[in-house]
Amino acid sequence: MRLKSFHAKTMSDAMRMVRQSLGDDAIIVATREEEGGGVRVTAAVEEDDLPPAPSSGTARGGRGKAPPKPVEPEIDVGEVVADALQRHGVPAALAEQLIDAASGLDTEDPRLALGSALDSFFTFNPLPDGRSPVKPLALVGPPGSGKTLVAAKLAARAVFRKCSVGVITTDTVRAGGVDQLAAFTRLMKLKLATVEDPDALAGAFEVHRRTDLVLVDTAGRNPFDADDMQDLRAMLSAGEVEPVLVLPAGLDAMEAADMALAFKAVGVRRMLVTRLDIARRLGSVLAIAARARLSFCDVSISSKVAEGLTALNPLALARMMIPAEEKAPAVKEPAPRRAARTAEWDEDDDIGEGGHPDHEPDLTPERKPKFGRGYEPEDDEPDLEPAPPPPPPRRAAAAKPSKPTTQKSATKAKAASSPSSRTLP
Repeated sequence: MRLKSFHAKTMSDAMRMVRQSLGDDAIIVATREEEGGGVRVTAAVEEDDLPPAPSSGTARGGRGKAPPKPVEPEIDVGEVVADALQRHGVPAALAEQLIDAASGLDTEDPRLALGSALDSFFTFNPLPDGRSPVKPLALVGPPGSGKTLVAAKLAARAVFRKCSVGVITTDTVRAGGVDQLAAFTRLMKLKLATVEDPDALAGAFEVHRRTDLVLVDTAGRNPFDADDMQDLRAMLSAGEVEPVLVLPAGLDAMEAADMALAFKAVGVRRMLVTRLDIARRLGSVLAIAARARLSFCDVSISSKVAEGLTALNPLALARMMIPAEEKAPAVKEPAPRRAARTAEWDEDDDIGEGGHPDHEPDLTPERKPKFGRGYEPEDDEPDLEPAPPPPPPRRAAAAKPSKPTTQKSATKAKAASSPSSRTLP
């Protein structure tokens, strides 16, 4: 699908421009009034529905050449950004605002233009790495969003930087929830505290009062269940803690935005995105941040703890949405490889079809043949006359009759098919 914006003084003029450029099958995506007067219409059309290019023939039967027309760029930066936003499933209203912001930047790099638009519309606030004292971080989100893996990655990052880390889990209901995080902390030689109620969590905070980074892995909560959200709110009230929303990429945009609004009601201000390694469309990520007004912090692009998290910034997000073009893989040529294999054999070896020897090399001592080619009689043996070879004229004579017969039959077939032979009496 191709998107294009048109500027005109009136709506009728803009619609005329849409029909002339994209045809009658164009779909109007958005319309808006410009501040200085006029209207702006954004339309879309499938590539197969584009009108054909006008012919370049001129008068006098089209023999003359048309005057050269100025070559215009096939697509501008704004259209590249519009195509990327449409491909990622960004909602139309949000996409229109990002297109306007990207089109106003004087650059020929679409990723830089999209990054500037994202920077002007969203906020980016990476998570602390433990070097400076911060509030305890509580990872919240729906079940299966990847909170336990994120807690392990954050703990590993702080340990690698030689910071003190405290890990607490409240996920005592899910089967294997504590065991999974305990396996990670055991490898990092960290102690895991397990709590079941707000009072126990407050005591754990007191124990880790002088720890550089305290992480709390909470149980998955249904954002649309009032009891679940009330239990989460009570758990977060146990101390001065910052909740961080953990959501996977690839969700439905509107559904994910509703989830974010429910978690924002308990104090969430930052969002950490997971499963970017298996998500191809990031429209839901932008919809969440736009509707709930959440800040981007870090992202997880791997399921391995050692690979850690990546701090997100506008340009990095733009590169994810408009990746660089990959080079085509080189075509393998089997002929040189076959020649290389045959080069390993000696010239005296008999090479069969496919470049392989017909037999293995003979490593036994050389023996004289007792008959046939290469036979040499001994001094005490009587002279024997070898059998005369078959005369070659007989082979040629045997092969000769087939050639005239073939030619004769081919000539008959040709004559029978020719028009002249059918006209003869």
